[in-house]
Amino acid sequence: MSIAVVTGSAGLIGSEASRHFAKRGLTVLGIDNDLRAAFFGPDASTFWQQKQLKSELGTNYRHIDGDIRDDVLINNLFREFGNDIELIVHAAAQPSHDWAAQDPQMDFTVNANGTLNLLEATRQNCPEAVFIFTSTNKVYGDTPNRLPLIEQELRWEIDPSHEFNNGIPESMSIDSSLHSLFGASKVAADILVQEYGRYFGMKTATFRGGCLTGPNHSGAKLHGFLAYLMKCTMTGIPYQVFGYHGKQVRDNIHSYDLIQAFDHFFRAPRCGEVYNIGGGRFSHCSMLEAIRICEEISSRPLEYVYEEDNRIGDHIWYVSDISKFQDHYPRWSLTKDIRTILTEIYQFNLSRWQFAVAR
Repeated sequence: MSIAVVTGSAGLIGSEASRHFAKRGLTVLGIDNDLRAAFFGPDASTFWQQKQLKSELGTNYRHIDGDIRDDVLINNLFREFGNDIELIVHAAAQPSHDWAAQDPQMDFTVNANGTLNLLEATRQNCPEAVFIFTSTNKVYGDTPNRLPLIEQELRWEIDPSHEFNNGIPESMSIDSSLHSLFGASKVAADILVQEYGRYFGMKTATFRGGCLTGPNHSGAKLHGFLAYLMKCTMTGIPYQVFGYHGKQVRDNIHSYDLIQAFDHFFRAPRCGEVYNIGGGRFSHCSMLEAIRICEEISSRPLEYVYEEDNRIGDHIWYVSDISKFQDHYPRWSLTKDIRTILTEIYQFNLSRWQFAVAR
């Protein structure tokens, strides 16, 4: 039996990974205890997704209502299945730098200690397995804000003559910057994944994501930019824009394209790799541009307020340079741009949010 362990299996990336690798013939062990609801409230719960996975995947999916901080549970699970485990997709996390400041200890134990538990269980029980970690661009702290940026009508943009015009590469320093406590906990996990790959020769990769998005995202105020923005546009919930005149830029990668990247790495793994992964120049937008697209797709105006103070450590402009991964895996490519992503989010959630749209 070939097994894929997926943490955060009912979340955006975990659910996409569970479906993908189950269809590839692996039995998926999904670990998820719906901490997202504890972090962001009942509207952010992923329990609905958990039920769908069980219904869709049947015997190809086994759900474990467990916590990755529970090293006994993790060790016992990995010991039970041993070398049958061929893949670990680690997507469980506390994902918000705003929330992390409320409870730094819980943030760190989920993001750093939980990752260490999974790495050590892999090393002890299935050392040949491929270990894929969903990291974040927040490991670079606010260093991207030191780039030469130019304010335009609807966005900030980098000086076109700069070497990072195509996006921010993995060579950017993660030192001497303001990370947020969330960024610090993810840095710890990020480096652990690298170290287990390089020190122990394990097949690990850390994918430093831009904004990860898609129709399965349970977007909330503190996390899930495009999904929550579309939800607010459709339902009339007021939206808050924080700083930078609403012109801050993010690249956005659809969960489908990200899991395709994971699959390429799984089929031809390396040891201790680091990849910046996101929409790159193919799929990126400013806040103001995203608002306009949401309004066009939904035919509804968004009610939003502007707060002059930006979030601590927030990026003004972040676009991923994905050329390293494309060089290593030239058959992979992005397929879904911003408008496609937002259209999918709108169409997928019409029935879930229909009661509010009809108001």
